[in-house]
Parts: sequence; C-alpha cells; structure tokens
Amino acid sequence: MIAPFSALLAAALSSAAPVPGGHSPHIVAAAAMDTLRGTVTDTAGAPLAGVEVTVVELERKTRTGSGGEFAFAGLPAGRYTLAARRQGYAAAIRTLSTREGGDLRVALTESPIELEGVTVTAGRTAAAGGSVLSTATVGPERIRQEHSVSLAHTLESVPGVRTLSTGEQIGKPVIRGFSGSRVLVLADGLRLEDYSWSDEDAPSVDARLAQRVEVVRGPASLLYGSDAEGGVVNVIPEALPDALGRTGYTRGGVETYFSTGNTEGGLVLHGEGARGAFGWRVVGIGRLAEDYRTPGGKVENTGFGAFNGELAGGLRGGWGSVTARYDRYGGEFKLLEADKPVTAPGAGEKEGGPERKLADDRLQVAAVLPWRGLRVEPRAQLQRHSLIEVADEVNGTTQPGAESVQFDLLLNTFTFDLLAHHGDAEGTGGTFGVSGVAQSNDTRGPVPLVPDAGIRTGAVFAFQQVQMGRVRLLAGARGDARKVDADANATLGLADDSRSYRALTFNAGAVVDVAGGLSVRGNVGRAWRAPTLFELFANGPRLGEARFDIGDPTLGTEQNLSAEVGLRWAGARVQAEVEAFGNRVDDYLVARPTAQTQQGLRVFRYAATDARLWGGEGSVQVQPVRSLLLRAAADYVRGEDRTLDEPLPLMPPARALLRAELRPELSGTLRGASLWAQVQAVAHQGRPAPEELAPDGYTLLDLGGGFRPRLGRRVVAVDLQVHNLLDTSYRDFLSRYKEFADNPGRSLTLRLATDF
Repeated sequence: MIAPFSALLAAALSSAAPVPGGHSPHIVAAAAMDTLRGTVTDTAGAPLAGVEVTVVELERKTRTGSGGEFAFAGLPAGRYTLAARRQGYAAAIRTLSTREGGDLRVALTESPIELEGVTVTAGRTAAAGGSVLSTATVGPERIRQEHSVSLAHTLESVPGVRTLSTGEQIGKPVIRGFSGSRVLVLADGLRLEDYSWSDEDAPSVDARLAQRVEVVRGPASLLYGSDAEGGVVNVIPEALPDALGRTGYTRGGVETYFSTGNTEGGLVLHGEGARGAFGWRVVGIGRLAEDYRTPGGKVENTGFGAFNGELAGGLRGGWGSVTARYDRYGGEFKLLEADKPVTAPGAGEKEGGPERKLADDRLQVAAVLPWRGLRVEPRAQLQRHSLIEVADEVNGTTQPGAESVQFDLLLNTFTFDLLAHHGDAEGTGGTFGVSGVAQSNDTRGPVPLVPDAGIRTGAVFAFQQVQMGRVRLLAGARGDARKVDADANATLGLADDSRSYRALTFNAGAVVDVAGGLSVRGNVGRAWRAPTLFELFANGPRLGEARFDIGDPTLGTEQNLSAEVGLRWAGARVQAEVEAFGNRVDDYLVARPTAQTQQGLRVFRYAATDARLWGGEGSVQVQPVRSLLLRAAADYVRGEDRTLDEPLPLMPPARALLRAELRPELSGTLRGASLWAQVQAVAHQGRPAPEELAPDGYTLLDLGGGFRPRLGRRVVAVDLQVHNLLDTSYRDFLSRYKEFADNPGRSLTLRLATDF
C-alpha cells in the first residue's frame, strides 16, 4: 500500500517538468563497494588536517591526516551525503554516488559563519541545501560552551526557540509558542517518551552527548506523528568511528567546568576507538550544583546532582551498518516551593522541599541496509523512565523535616520505525515507512495522579521530493491510529476506560532558488496531537507547582492547520533569513484555573478550546572583516484563544539578540583565541492570559572568550564566559519561579578540555 502511494506522489510531482536541467552538486566516488578516497584542502589548495568527514546516511566518520587525505573502505553501492567540518571553516556538503570511479576533492572556505549545509530531521534522511520546513542547527562548539544539563537552555539562542524553565536544571523547549507535549524531542531520530505534562520535567537527554542538535520549527506530524505539532528537537550524537582499510586506534578526552552562579561543577570523560569494522564510544558526565543565586540572594532548594552517559558500538561494511546504543539520564532535582522564597545573604539556611528523582534508561538499535536500490533503515528503542517526587510530610509524622514519596511513576516504551529511502544524485527521492509505539504506565505511591494505562500507536506514511531545475517540491501524507486503555482506579474515581484516536496529516511545500544565493520557501500542512494521560485522567496534587489537576476523559485530539513562508539569502559574507508562520488549532487543550480548591491547593481543569498562533522570526550573520562576525536575531509569537477571545497562556514575549565575535589570527599561547559579547533584550508580555503574571522586560549582557594553547603534544581548550555580567535583577515570563523568585544573577563559567 505504501509503495504505490509513494510512486503516485513521485509521478504527480514530476509530471510538471523534467528533472534534468538543474540539480544539487554531486561527486562520483571511487569503485562501488570498495573505497572512497579524497582530500580536503583550503581554498588556496593547502591540505587541512583534522577535518571531520562523515558519510551521513551510514553514520561513518573519519578525520583527515596530515596531508588532508581521508578514506572510507567497504562503502556500499548507493547515493550518499558527505559532510566535511572543521572549526573556523564553513561546512562542505557533497552528494556522491558510487557508480563510477573518480577522485573526491573538497575545499573548505574560511568562515566563522555558522551555516549547516545538511539536515536530517526535516526529511528523516540527509538532505543538502534548503529544506521545505524551517530548520536550525546548533553545532558542537556552541553545545560545549553552554555546558548545561538542560537541553532547552542550550537552544535558547535559536530564533523562535525559548525555554520554559524551573531553575537552572530543568528546561522544556518552546517553539513558536508551542511547549510541553506539543514539541517532540528525539534522540538520534527516535522519540523520547517521558512525562511532559509538568513544567518540572525536562527532556531526558543531556545535550553534551550531542554532536549537533537540529530543530524543526513548525508542525512535523507528517514525519513523526503525534506530539510534533509545534516542532521537533533532534539530539544527534557523533557518528561512530571505524578502521576499515586502516590501522585501529583508541583515543579519549577529558573536560571539566565550574560555574559560580549556582556553584556548579561538572566532569566529562569520553573515549572511542575502532578495530576493523567495529567502532565504539563511551561517555560519562557528572554534574553537581547547589542552589542558584540571584542579585537578592540564594533561591532555596534549587540544587541538583546528575550522572548521565552513553555506551555505543557498531559494525560497518559493504553490507551496510548496525549500531547499538545505551543512554542513561538521571539525577535528583530539587524544586522551590511557592511559600519558600529567596533567602537574603547572611540569613539562616532552610531545609526541605520537593525533590524529583529521575532515572531514564534507553537502548537503541539501528541499521542501514542497502537493498534493491533502496536504503532500508530499521530502528528500535526500549525506554524505561522512572519519576519519583518526595516532599515534606504534612500530617501524621512525629519527626520534623521527615519526607515521604508523593508519587512514583514508571513508563516503559517500545518504539519501532521501518523506513525505506529511494533517490538519485539529481535530488529526486522519497521515503515511505511504518512506525509504532507500545507503552505502559505504572502508577505507584500514595498519590496516583493518573491510572495504570497502556497506549498502542501505529502509523504509515510516505513523502516524495522532486528537483525541477531551481525548484524543489515535497509532498506527503500519513495516517495514525492510537488506542489508550486505562485501568480502573478507585482513588481516582475511574472505571476501566478505553479510547481510540485516528488522524490523517499531510504536508506540501516548495523551495525556489531564485538567484545569487536567494531562495524562497513555503509550505502548508496539517498536524495533530493526542491528549496525554494527564489531560485525560489526572486527579491529584502537584505540590511543586501548588496546584491540583483534574483531567477530562472526553477530550479529543488537537488538529493544527499551518502555513509558513520564508526568504533566505546565502552570500559570501552575509547570511540572512526571515520567516512568517500561522497556526489554526482546533480543540487546543489547556489547563484552566478555577475558583475551587482541594487539599488546600487551587484546582486546574483540562478543557478544549480553539486557538490561533502566528508570528515570525529573523536572523542575519555578517562578516565585515575576516576576523569579525556580527549576528542579530529576533522572534515574536502571538497566541489567541478564539473561543474566549483572550490570550493563550505561556506565550513568550518578543525578543532580540545581538552578538559580536572576534577571532584574531594569533599564534603561540593565544592560538585559536576568540572573544564574544551578546546582548539579549526581552520585551514585557503585554498580552498575558487571565491571572498570568507578566514581569517587566529586561536586557542581559553576556561576555565570553577562549583560546587553544598547545601543551606538549596536547591542545587544551580554555573557555571563559560571564552570564548576566551586570547582575541584572529580572524575572522571565516563562520561568515557573517568576511569582516568587528572580532568575539567576551574574555567573562566571570556566571550561577546560583536552584529548589524550
């Protein structure tokens, strides 16, 4: 059923004009199923050593030698995307085919402008050039500089992306006003399933494990189903090494950092190696932080401790590749209570308060298998997500300060994708596939919150891309079915309950390369989201947020009809982009405050309304001289409850960013030196939802810099940055603590890293 549908899409799109006449550049590799060899140089022809070269679809990587040379042995026949990256140079992306012989030569252009030439998330496969969907990429250097345990905090510099925060340690991505379960987070292309119902539960992935993070701004249900209604965040690890056709090796590195704002320290140890077709990597990350500080004092019970890591191994060869990966994310995160505000300097210490204990374990297995002209990708993941909250005893205790478990939740999820990609070197191709999710929720502890429940989801989808001269077209459709079975629970007052949901989504769009680096893109689509267990069945207190939630089992699915248009200009010294979007969401689910109270807490009830969200974002990067880079960005979103004719909650206020980076050409101890300054101006939210606090706008100044001295045979990366240099007292509109505590004050962070 899927293959004929994909063929019909291809025929419909390609009938408008012949494919030849314009295509993305491609390189012909050496002998099929043999060895791809090449050389990387600068624009003057000088060889570049240490360039990371990756065959994206096969997740194979290597680094160039002293003469700029690289080689991939045992490359299966087919069409691939090759990416060459090195800090200080613009990434070079090539599409290659293994059908004929030839030498591959890649020239990198010196440029501090960050422009990722290939994306994976927006098409579920590597794609060079502009995407029909709005995308952005955060690279490895920015990820390392941010050093945050919170994925959302790491992405805050991306236009259109904000953070719904609970202190320094917990942040949920907000994309164009969509947050929570409306933004889907992926780990290497597979969805993360955790409890996204609460502002105090962040995506269970450490950004430091990523080689890059790709963001899709806007609905992506065609590609990923429910929960991708507002956008997608994909945490992509570094490709595993291999030693096919060369000597095996082992290498490693160490990194440490310290921040003054919350007395946070961290240590990262990593190692990798390869022997023949086998490659491996192991990473361990430890973090420990005390309560964070504001200009007015310390915010009690906001510290955390976390230990995260990864163990991965894979085989590569002419038959394809297979990778197994185990990831862990866990720790203890303290939560400030509404009745325990900031402690002034010199005041006595307070004890107690809610604390989340989180343990997330994931096992992924993925393969890439060429078969009869297709590239087949089976991918599967087992995820065990445990979430426990402890808090001070309220009644029935004889010991002051005693704590007890408030709720204990366990989520077990099996996810499976089977994708088949087809395409040619001219840019025409497509993907069809099936996906499924089987999930069980086990509610333990004295406060059930939601019943024991099981969820089963299945989907089938197909989409096709066609290149016609300067025009690239994409269209596709997807069908989803979901069933929710909830067990009876006397405490929640529920009988056995079974509910089914179905959705049909689509997307169609185009990118037109006008001339001189200018391109125009636009797309329309429909996305959806099924209600969560908490929106359906919640009936319990959330002490950390001082509220009592009550769900509605009759809620249906959200249906989002969206449209967006964008302009992009890619010049030698200037990169600019501007985008506008609009979303009309039927049956938009919100938690509305009521005048009722239970257990001394205000009751919030989930309900459906109709909503409209629209806005835009823009960015520009300019290199006026060789060593200086200037960046500017701005974003704005407006959300309206169409039923009640009032603003939607949690809509981020307008924001502007200005950043200047200086990279002088120095040698000796100051080689690789850089210096940067950033100003962020956030406006007052003049349209808050009823009873929603809207703090004043604010402006922050951040400074940073670094250098890369050589100590013997090792290069040491030294980075220093100061956040909120002027120690500005402010409260962010998307902070859960805004009603009773400021955001963090001045914080200095020192980071040291080296390989061994």
